[in-house]
Amino acid sequence: MKILIVGGGTGGTILANSQSRRLGREIRAGKVELTLLSASDRHMYQPGLLYVAFGQMTADELYRDEASLLEPEVDFHVDPVEKFALDENQVVTKSGKTYGYDILVIATGSRVVPAEVPGLAEGAETFYTEEGAVRLHKRLTEFQGGTVAMVVSIPHKCPVAPVEAMFMLHDFFNARGIRDKVTLRYQYPTNRVHATSNVASWAKPEFDKAGIEYETLFNLKSVDPVKQIVYSEEGTEVKYDLLIAVPPHRGMEIVEQNQLTQSGWIPTDRFKLTMNGRDNVYVIGDATNIPVSKTGSAAHFESEVVTANIVARIKTGTAKPVRTYDGKVYCFIEAGFDRATYNAFDYVNLPPLKPPSKSIHWFKMAYNQMYWTSVRGLL
Repeated sequence: MKILIVGGGTGGTILANSQSRRLGREIRAGKVELTLLSASDRHMYQPGLLYVAFGQMTADELYRDEASLLEPEVDFHVDPVEKFALDENQVVTKSGKTYGYDILVIATGSRVVPAEVPGLAEGAETFYTEEGAVRLHKRLTEFQGGTVAMVVSIPHKCPVAPVEAMFMLHDFFNARGIRDKVTLRYQYPTNRVHATSNVASWAKPEFDKAGIEYETLFNLKSVDPVKQIVYSEEGTEVKYDLLIAVPPHRGMEIVEQNQLTQSGWIPTDRFKLTMNGRDNVYVIGDATNIPVSKTGSAAHFESEVVTANIVARIKTGTAKPVRTYDGKVYCFIEAGFDRATYNAFDYVNLPPLKPPSKSIHWFKMAYNQMYWTSVRGLL
């Protein structure tokens, strides 16, 4: 039995490690082959980019060698997939190798595409790439006053990150002693300040207390980097001195080029996590079109479900799922530099958020280091 995982991010790495432990005997006996293909030999802790933007982490702290995170039974190759031949149960890689599989897991993640909005790449900073986070930190430390505006495109990775960034901007400029010289503006595309209703209900009064201005139903249309104006599809505009953007996101180019996607995301059964029409192809993490947050937390819980079902296929011969995904997500939410809360929900339950506290913030800071244990599937 050949299991092939494409993508070495959070979901792919946790999945590979979990399966190697549960199928170790079968792998060592030669009954199972477990292969992970990645486009990079480095693994990034992506939530750390926000801390880089505010000078609380450095970019080099975000990385580990992918091979060092994997169990020895995982056959790991840095060899990006270029062709998915799903009808033949094969993929072809950049090196020209063909990998056959009985079970395929696609965990290719997502990418930012700022070029989809005219003027955005030229006129805005972002913390969604390493280069962008480093540059944004420099801009923030040099900023002397004026309007800092944030514009958001959805869907995007880590849906609460724009909210976190606004609170961190508030504390950052307070710490510099220039908060009274800075207007913070937040533009969001839905009819509330966050797509998830319980986050919106919590964030709106918190914005009010912090003096953060907000505009909803602001769908990003274009940016004029010369006049420093951002325009919405609804016909409104915002003048800025510093623009921070959460750019549009799409699935990775390779899945689009192979026509696996629908509007940039792979059509996926929200419970079984199989690709629609392909019972031996699973999809996890940011690559899916399922209605949950594109976060490492979601990828983690999804990987546990997929691991259980693959192990059951191999050990009992049943293709019927022994577990289904209920949409479970758990996300910390920074409410500034020293307070945080969290959002824990699933497809059905959306409980109100707890008041932010220092203790939750410090647990979040601890998790920034615990991530490397988590990605090995040990938490």
